[in-house]
Amino acid sequence: MNNFRVTRIYSDANGDSRFEDTLIPLNPSGEIGFLSEGLEAKRVIFRKVVPSYDYDFHNAPQKQYLVLLDGRIRIETSLGETRDFTAGDVLLLEDVTGKGHRTKNLVEAERSSIFITSP
Repeated sequence: MNNFRVTRIYSDANGDSRFEDTLIPLNPSGEIGFLSEGLEAKRVIFRKVVPSYDYDFHNAPQKQYLVLLDGRIRIETSLGETRDFTAGDVLLLEDVTGKGHRTKNLVEAERSSIFITSP
């Protein structure tokens, strides 16, 4: 309970997208639970996508967190590695250059998420 898992998607030196699991330390904060140190944020963007969402290879438009509120998605890296994510998962999208990643809905339902962009 003393860490929060975030999956980072980034571009390596060859421009290939890759996954990396990172842990954000959480500190005891009394009755309100465990909190991380504050992170700088620029903007919060709310999004819904159609049930058939299947977005071919693309780069993140900027460094940003993606918080899945519902549904399930599969992300594929340029090297062919895939991972599935579900409601409550947090991703850090940093592949703003390179070959990008692919995102596909795994549930035939509208999906909601939030982007939190970095300064």
